[in-house]
Amino acid sequence: MIDQNSVNELLKGFVFNKVLQDDDISKSIDILGTINGKDAILKLEKTIFNKNLVEKDLVNSYIGDVHSESNNDIYFWGLLSSQANLVSLPSSKYSLIYPATETHIKKYQKSNFHMVRETPEAYEKVVKPYIQTMLGDRLKWVKNILYDGAEAERALFKNDDYIILPDMKWDGKDVQSLYCCCVVYDDSILSIRSLNNSHIDYLTRIRDSILKEIPAIYAKDGITSDQLRLYVHYQPSYYHFHIHIVNVDHTGHAGSMFTGKAILLDDIIDNLSFLGEQGFSQRTLSYQIKDTHDLWSLGMSDYAI
Repeated sequence: MIDQNSVNELLKGFVFNKVLQDDDISKSIDILGTINGKDAILKLEKTIFNKNLVEKDLVNSYIGDVHSESNNDIYFWGLLSSQANLVSLPSSKYSLIYPATETHIKKYQKSNFHMVRETPEAYEKVVKPYIQTMLGDRLKWVKNILYDGAEAERALFKNDDYIILPDMKWDGKDVQSLYCCCVVYDDSILSIRSLNNSHIDYLTRIRDSILKEIPAIYAKDGITSDQLRLYVHYQPSYYHFHIHIVNVDHTGHAGSMFTGKAILLDDIIDNLSFLGEQGFSQRTLSYQIKDTHDLWSLGMSDYAI
């Protein structure tokens, strides 16, 4: 675990190279640069408004300088600066990948999406060999969380099946934008392609546990089980089975929840009862993929819809 001073030094040593992509909707920007001569990716994102402070009638203390642009009858609009406070009113949040690999850079670089149809044959020919290159040391950070106590202070809950942590895209405070990640201990499950009907009870147990524990953790905020969206990605960002847990009202990371990317955990469990022993290994799966993704150049471009 790197201490705060070390992180500060890393950020201060960031040297700009280029903007990888920016998003007007999420108010975020991904920047490629270097730290100590090594590639680094810095993601900056505007924080959401703190509803609790508004409800405590602290709006005036939030407003700084004001510039009026125009008005029409009862309607006024313009610009203002906000009074930031690192704890209660941070203006932005950051995430840093350092050292960043070429795979990271491709993931965050702006590119075009394509819909592909991955047949079982395409999985065996293109995807499965690629997955093997993404295991080992590339999952060291996952093993650190599961077995070596890394990020233990951030863990919300864990049992013999899984551990839940706040996703780095969430500030960990405002439950309206709640976004957590459940990482399972079973490392034989790389993605939904690894699942068959023998996993139904296992996934059902995990689902029911999540829907019990998260509302208990955030009981004072009034979170209920029917306010949680549980889903997995295909293709996932990393090949160790994990489940995304998001407040159903939160659409700030809609790209993460698009059809062609997200698959509801309930649908996975239900499908497994029909798919039998072969499970998802024999399904044709359609999904979106960037043309900067290694899989595209390795052959999935041949399976574009």
